[in-house]
Amino acid sequence: MNARTVTILNVDDSEVAAYTKHRALRHAGFQVVDAGSAAETLRQMEVLQPQLVLLDVQLPDGNGIELCKLIKQRWPTTLVLQTSATFVSAEDRTRGLEGGADSYLIQPIEPAELVASVRALLRLHEAEARTRELNETLEQRIAERTQDLHASNLALIDQIGQRERAEAALVQSQKMEAVGQLTSSMAHDFNNILASMVGYIHLARRRMEEGEPRALLDKAVAAAARGRRLTSRLLAFSRNDVLSTVAVDLQQLLAGMAEWLQQTAGSRIQVQMGTSDEPLVAMTDANQLELAVLNLVINARDAMPEGGRIAIGLRPGEAPVDEPDLPAGRYVVLTVADSGHGMPPEVAARAFEPFFTTKPSGRGTGLGLAQVMGVARLSQGTARVRSSPEAGTEVALWLRAGQLPPPEAQAPLQSPAAALPAVLDAQVLLVDDEADIRHTVSRLLDEAGYVVKSAANSSEALAAVHAGFVPDVLVADYAMPGDNGVELALKLRQLQPDLPVLFLSGHVDHAVVTTAVPGARLLRKPFRVDELLGAVGGVVGA
Repeated sequence: MNARTVTILNVDDSEVAAYTKHRALRHAGFQVVDAGSAAETLRQMEVLQPQLVLLDVQLPDGNGIELCKLIKQRWPTTLVLQTSATFVSAEDRTRGLEGGADSYLIQPIEPAELVASVRALLRLHEAEARTRELNETLEQRIAERTQDLHASNLALIDQIGQRERAEAALVQSQKMEAVGQLTSSMAHDFNNILASMVGYIHLARRRMEEGEPRALLDKAVAAAARGRRLTSRLLAFSRNDVLSTVAVDLQQLLAGMAEWLQQTAGSRIQVQMGTSDEPLVAMTDANQLELAVLNLVINARDAMPEGGRIAIGLRPGEAPVDEPDLPAGRYVVLTVADSGHGMPPEVAARAFEPFFTTKPSGRGTGLGLAQVMGVARLSQGTARVRSSPEAGTEVALWLRAGQLPPPEAQAPLQSPAAALPAVLDAQVLLVDDEADIRHTVSRLLDEAGYVVKSAANSSEALAAVHAGFVPDVLVADYAMPGDNGVELALKLRQLQPDLPVLFLSGHVDHAVVTTAVPGARLLRKPFRVDELLGAVGGVVGA
């Protein structure tokens, strides 16, 4: 059956999900019509009588499973492919299939998997139609059935092989998830260590005369700052947050990664960083883009076991007209090229497929280049690979061009650069389960003129308040045994509705705490003294 002659009715009330499926099917050559409700679906069925209905289970005016039964009653030859992002259990899939659906897929669906599933259903439907038409003689029916059984047997063998490969990839993916969780925990603990270390160093520097000891302490502060950058990258690797795009200066981003990338590549490989005379700003997620560049450098390194060269470049790019994977517009092109062994065309064509890898078992998950493509698509662009055997490989990330906001709009509210003067006799309730952090932060705030009451957990903090301590600001760690910082802040705001709150954390995201506790601010661990005093002064003053 020619895809151009097939009409598919795409039923989903979610605009994002409907668009994603519509786009994938349209690019595969199908005629696609959208519907957002059960009533609209029945109207379109009367008019179009499509060959296949892509039907979401949850609709605003009805249940997709019941609608499937009705479609099968009135149009029994129409194929129904049920989808859902909510009803995903085995019981839900069983109920959908028993309701008449020809297949059932869990959202989100990879575009390639969706197109393959639709084509498979249409092939089966066409085969059934041919079988009915060719029932002229018994011999023909037997021959047709024998061919079908042979094809089914081959398909089953292929599916078994695909399942074994998918299970192996899933095991490796689960290992990587465990590594990510361990990385997150390590980064959180390391940030606490750095925070207390920086506090002690600043206290020592205030009591130290100029000279060599002071210079050594300054170097220790610089080393702690490097540790802070390291943990931010570890957290970017491990976290699973909703991603967002902002304007990022790519030259500054790559300059900050230069030492890290050279260490990753090793001493036998030279990493060359290209520069540009003009600012190159893209709309992307900086942490995820760093991880994408790291994945590309690791792949390039593995392609050059005897050593070689990795060239990282930046240039402006433009797509004059819409392309299948790249809308027209201005872009910034980030390239990573190596002098390695390269890839044959059939391998390069599958480079961005999830779980596809040519590395030996245990050496790769097949997710690195898939993550690279994901970042490129998040940045409203694409990724392209150019490679040939013995000629090296170049991967180009096309990222939508952007513009940096005015300088005054770039200052982060949660980490002021300059300390504000302490509010006279302002009382600070400091809560952190790390004794070193309580000690250093308490000393720093006390020397700045604040009255500090410290507690190791939520119970101690509430006891202090019930005993008569009235805080002007709560400064609390987010992750603590018992009540976390958010739960403590909400309990205290029942007693003091307007209590200002400043959270200290090296792990939690800003949006998490500000959504849970309106008006709260976040200071990242480890922090400098001026950042701490500026944050506390800013919260109290506000």
